[in-house]
Amino acid sequence: MDGAGQEIGGRTSEQVLANAQLVLPDEVRRGHLVLRDGRIAEIGSGAVPRGALDCEGDYLIPGLVELHTDNLERHLMPRPKAHWPHNAAIVAHDAELCGCGITTVFDAIRVGSIVEGPRGDYRRYARPMADEILAMRRQGALRIDHKLHLRAETCSETLIEELSEFGPEDGIGIVSLMDHTPGQRQFSDISKFEDYVCGKHGLSRAGFEDYIQFLYDLHDQLGARHEAAAVEAAGRFGAVLASHDDTTRAQVMTSHAYGIRVAEFPTTVEAARACHETGIRVIMGAPNLVRGGSHSGNVSALELADLGLLDILSSDYVPAALLQAAVQLGQHWGDMARGIATVSAAPADAAGLSDRGRIGAGLRADLVRFSLRGGVPVTRGIWVEGERVG
Repeated sequence: MDGAGQEIGGRTSEQVLANAQLVLPDEVRRGHLVLRDGRIAEIGSGAVPRGALDCEGDYLIPGLVELHTDNLERHLMPRPKAHWPHNAAIVAHDAELCGCGITTVFDAIRVGSIVEGPRGDYRRYARPMADEILAMRRQGALRIDHKLHLRAETCSETLIEELSEFGPEDGIGIVSLMDHTPGQRQFSDISKFEDYVCGKHGLSRAGFEDYIQFLYDLHDQLGARHEAAAVEAAGRFGAVLASHDDTTRAQVMTSHAYGIRVAEFPTTVEAARACHETGIRVIMGAPNLVRGGSHSGNVSALELADLGLLDILSSDYVPAALLQAAVQLGQHWGDMARGIATVSAAPADAAGLSDRGRIGAGLRADLVRFSLRGGVPVTRGIWVEGERVG
């Protein structure tokens, strides 16, 4: 089979990937892997076995695990008010993530909409979107493993009703508490929020003041009820509960009291430090690290990394950033295994996925082969459960 192994019934039952820099949990060493029936069967060293795929000294790492990405929404609406067919958007999103080395993704879908307020594009879509993802997964149309992440917008009109449309049978993996009320958390700087909603969503500058007053009123009326409903729903689904954009120690203490296990994008050192003190894992954006800072003016991911307060990276809005940021962290720390763990073992553990995220005997053969060209990681092979998908 020219280095791929033995085929039985059209499927490859065994493959050997050799002459690779294997990124193991605690070290990087030259060796080979034997893949059998979708799992890593053996980890070896020495000469390239006969019939193996020669990886030519490239890195071979666990498939990346992405807990929070807005990439699907970008495919659903590639330009303001330009809606794309959903199934086509899902397939394109899947292919893009696969090409970037992501083999498990928790697709972030917003629950909580504004149907009466100034922004007409903040409409409901979560239930039909989830149905379409699940259907495409059942049909075998997707290359990588897709799971569901519900982003619960507490500053909205319809959150409780939308949450009621989901149940344990949907396999919701993560529920995150989102509060995008301006003037706090991610948008403590109102001017940054104005740039975001007017630039990305086409709201007129003249209507901005009316819009933020509408959000303040909405938060006062429904925010507390919505937050409690989202916490209850996560428990009902059996999902991991996450916070979003914690800024103060007090906010982290509230998160801890709710049973939150993951903090997405804390905006200050104070919040990140409080997360670690309470056992909450910190996710930071890979684009923040690659760009050298937050686009919203919040804390730098690299600063948290240097303080030992960064556990997990997320691609957020740039899928290709995930592998690049992990490599940069590995180089910065002088420990490639540690850098790669922020996009593989650490997110897998946080999501309760014990069958992936590491190169180890018996684990899923979700793997990425890449080389460095001009300092940029270039993927040269992607495997999901032992099947080459890219």
